[in-house]
Amino acid sequence: MQLFGLQVDMLSMQGEGIILSNLSESRSASSNCFKGMTAEEFQVLRTNLHEKGVKLIAVSKMKTPSQILEVYQWGQRIFAENRVQDLIPKYNFLPKDIEWHMIGHLQKNKVKYIVPFISMIQSVDSLGLLQEIEKRATKAGRVIDFLFQLRIAREETKYGLSESDLMRLLESKEYRQMRHVRACGVMGIATLTEDERILRQEFRRLKAAFDNLRKNYFSDDVCFREISMGMSGDFEIAIEEGSTMVRLGTLIFGERLHSTFTPGEL
Repeated sequence: MQLFGLQVDMLSMQGEGIILSNLSESRSASSNCFKGMTAEEFQVLRTNLHEKGVKLIAVSKMKTPSQILEVYQWGQRIFAENRVQDLIPKYNFLPKDIEWHMIGHLQKNKVKYIVPFISMIQSVDSLGLLQEIEKRATKAGRVIDFLFQLRIAREETKYGLSESDLMRLLESKEYRQMRHVRACGVMGIATLTEDERILRQEFRRLKAAFDNLRKNYFSDDVCFREISMGMSGDFEIAIEEGSTMVRLGTLIFGERLHSTFTPGEL
C-alpha cells in the first residue's frame, strides 16, 4: 500500500491502528517491538498533511517520554493521551511548548488535574462533563477548547453523544451560560474494521453532523471548524471524507508490545 508516497505493508489491525511490518527496507522488528517512522518518513507525512490542510495529532499513549521527545525533535508539537494518569507525568517531564490533547473518555473527577494546561479536550460526551470543565476552567481563569465526541461506530463500546442528545445539550440553558469553554468542532471514532464501505459511511455521518451544527448553531463562530476523525488504519479515507485532524499513533511510533510507562523514564 502506498501511504503518501511511503511503501507500507500492513500485517493486521490491533488497538489504535495498523501494526506495520516495513516502513523502509532498513527497518527490522524485534520480538517485542514493531518500529515506527524515521525522521525522513515523518517529514514526508507531515508535509503531505499540511498541504491538505490537515492537523497531525501524535497519539503518544503507551509511549515513554524518550519516544515522545524524539518525535518532538522532528518538529511535532501536538500530542494526545487517552488517560489522565499517563498524561500528567508526561506533561511534567516534557517541554512546555507541547500542546496536549485529551482524546480518551474523561471522568468528571479527573478534569481538575488537566484544566491548568490542556490545549484541547476532544472527548466531551455529556453536559455533565462540560459543566465540570466550565467550573474548573472558571477557577483557573482559562477558556478550554473542546470537541463534541459523537458516536458514529457500530460498536456499543464506543463513547459519544447521539446527534439528538447533542442538540438538546446545545439548546440547554446551562450550555448557553458557559463562558470558559469553546466548542471547536466534532470528534468521532470509527468502527475497527477493514471494510472501507463502513468506514466511509461513518466518516460521512460525522461530516454531515458537523455541517449541520455549523449551519444551525455555529454559523458565526470561526472557531468551530475541526473534524477530528481518522487513525493509523483509516486516516487517508477520513481525509477524503473531510477530516481536518488525524490522530496517529502506531504509524508514527510503531507498536510497542507490553509497554509500560514508569514516571521518570527518559
